Amino acid sequence: MTELGLYFAKKSINRSDVSRKTGISKTRLSELANNPNTQLRVRELYLIALAIDEDPGFLFTYVCKGIELPKE
Repeated sequence: MTELGLYFAKKSINRSDVSRKTGISKTRLSELANNPNTQLRVRELYLIALAIDEDPGFLFTYVCKGIELPKE
């Protein structure tokens, strides 16, 4: 499960509602929530944040936690 999927589960977010509000298909939302190899687009993240009434900056930080620059 991805960080976005964990967030959906933690907040009991209904993916069907998010899909309806954003126009992002339920299949795509499932991929974003379950497959760590699926790339989340910024536009998708922004629309999801608006649909769930969350600050887009917070959601961005939440789903990107653990990502760091490579060590030199």
